Amino acid sequence: MEERSISDVIEAYLKSILGNDPQIEIRRAEIADHFDVVPSQINYVIKTRFNLQNGYLVQSKRGGGGYIRIERVNLLADEDVLQMVIDNIGEAISEKDAIKIINTLYEEKLISHREGDLMLVAIDKATLKQPTHQAEDQLRARILVALLTRLRYE
Repeated sequence: MEERSISDVIEAYLKSILGNDPQIEIRRAEIADHFDVVPSQINYVIKTRFNLQNGYLVQSKRGGGGYIRIERVNLLADEDVLQMVIDNIGEAISEKDAIKIINTLYEEKLISHREGDLMLVAIDKATLKQPTHQAEDQLRARILVALLTRLRYE
């Protein structure tokens, strides 16, 4: 049997709460108590698993009545969200983060399996073969931004 980390368990729990709803509001302390972890563990899961590359917007309000709102977003349907993704890519992006974006597009059925495979090949380290990681990440960012921009007009 495959052993899952507490981060995997918390992610699965939050996704089950989200279900088919477009957004949820949670209290970090309550989730931390539920799993008997420190609140920073909840922050870690949200930061790494519920980010824009994975198709989520996160808003938080601190204080006594504070909450964390997790919203599932369609990366291509909303011009502002797509622009946020492009802005997030910036001048450079790692292969790992680029793959996350492409996987999200596929999981949300915004691209086909074949389109996803073609995009993955285009941003692959072996395809780009640049003299430095920085040059590779910069080229990958330009390619990914061009692909996302093209998908916007489909």
